[in-house]
Order: sequence, then C-alpha cells, then structure tokens
Amino acid sequence: MSLTTRLPQTLKQVRPVLSADHGEAKRRVLNLYKIWLRQIPYIRVDYIKNNWTETRLRDAIKENFMRNKHVTDLRVIDLLVVRGQMDFVETAEIWRQQHNTATMDRKKDTYKKKPVGFLERFYEGH
Repeated sequence: MSLTTRLPQTLKQVRPVLSADHGEAKRRVLNLYKIWLRQIPYIRVDYIKNNWTETRLRDAIKENFMRNKHVTDLRVIDLLVVRGQMDFVETAEIWRQQHNTATMDRKKDTYKKKPVGFLERFYEGH
C-alpha cells in the first residue's frame, strides 16, 4: 500500500483536541477573551512600570485575538486557546517579567530600524 492511499485514511482519524465543533471552539475563545478583559485592572497594578491605560490594554488584547481570526481549523484554534490560557496564568500569577508583558502591545515599536543608505550606515558605524 502506497503513501497516497494510506494518507486519506490517516487524515480521517485525526480528531479535535478539545472542541467538538466550531460553536464550542468559539465559546472557548470568547471565554478566554472575557477572562483577559477581567484581568485588566490587576495587570495594571502588577505591571505598573508599563504605565498602560485600561483602553490601551483592552486594545492590545483585542489586537492579539484578532490577529488569529482567520484560523478555521479546530485543532489550531484549540492550540491557540491553550497557549492563551498559559499566557493568562503566567500574567495573572506574575510569573512574567515586566519587559515580557510589553510584548502584549504590538503597536509599540521597540526595535531600531536598520540603516538603509550608505550615509545612514556610515553614521551608525556599520
């Protein structure tokens, strides 16, 4: 039996990790989103050095969720939910460092752009 004849049989045996259908996966995502939103006041207190407002944190959380809105595979959705839950626990239990929490806000550009032209590279010493 060749690989091409065995492959469709193998693919049929794969089952979702947690969610049985898309409705259940959507509920899991919404519940995760709600617990992140409920945690916003505590994040502000625990990670005070970031000096974020509640609206900025809410926008950052929404942006992180909307980044994966195109995903339709149940197994991938379940994997992302589990990762989101792990990130939530790390943040809520204050296991995360101050500078690692700043990665929640993707709008903040923390990297210096590389010089493009000759003079820019010359001034930078490259």
